[in-house]
Amino acid sequence: MKKQKTKIGIALSGGGALGIAHLGVLQALEENGVIPDEISGTSMGALVGVLYAAGTPPLEILREIKRRKIYRIVSWKLPSNGFFEMGKVEDILKEFVGDRGFDSLNKRFHCAVTNLNSGTYEVISEGKLIPYVLASASIPILFEPRVVNDQTYVDGGLLNNLPVEPLVGKVDVLVGVHVTHVGQINGIRGLKQISERCLRIVIGQSSQSKFELCDFLLEPEKLDGYSPMDFAKADEIYQIGYNETKMQIDEIQRLCHK
Repeated sequence: MKKQKTKIGIALSGGGALGIAHLGVLQALEENGVIPDEISGTSMGALVGVLYAAGTPPLEILREIKRRKIYRIVSWKLPSNGFFEMGKVEDILKEFVGDRGFDSLNKRFHCAVTNLNSGTYEVISEGKLIPYVLASASIPILFEPRVVNDQTYVDGGLLNNLPVEPLVGKVDVLVGVHVTHVGQINGIRGLKQISERCLRIVIGQSSQSKFELCDFLLEPEKLDGYSPMDFAKADEIYQIGYNETKMQIDEIQRLCHK
């Protein structure tokens, strides 16, 4: 009797530019024969996840992020509901995903969002992709919320930064990738650094309960010295994700090929 293939699921956390590490993780997994069948994501993890689920290779996604740069991805606007608008991000999604729905992707994909009306998080797995992926990446205050079906949504990482729920019980091996590791740092100064640190601590603490639901967790500690806005350091962040996965690939392969 032919051995049944192990079904692999991967949950990708939010983290702004830190989420570029997901691309290194996915590239290293593919090079070693570990191909995720199902993906869930929050914020930057949702953006990477949907592009990957649509069939875009990790290195091509990285090239696109570097080519467009942060100042071309977001556009300044006078603050009403946010300081930035996400038209350029929407352009990227339209180019690589188009007007597709969740059920048209190459791989099953789930997107975590925060519903401001209900005060709860939701994991979306059906309907049009672009509105929910944009909502998942809409960091409160910085970006305008997205209104979908009369509900106002913002960044899924606010309440669920590692959306493992849609994968639990649906896959044989669940790999979590959490890029907002909270380690010791020194010399915190300035409003920007203080606010980033506070957000990272809150999100990190809320993710702890999700870790135990993963069969394997990747949480690269070397990302501690990077900011969620460090898009200019895309190559370095990618490499950290890649190297971390390569260091632990033997254990991941053991789980996935047993």
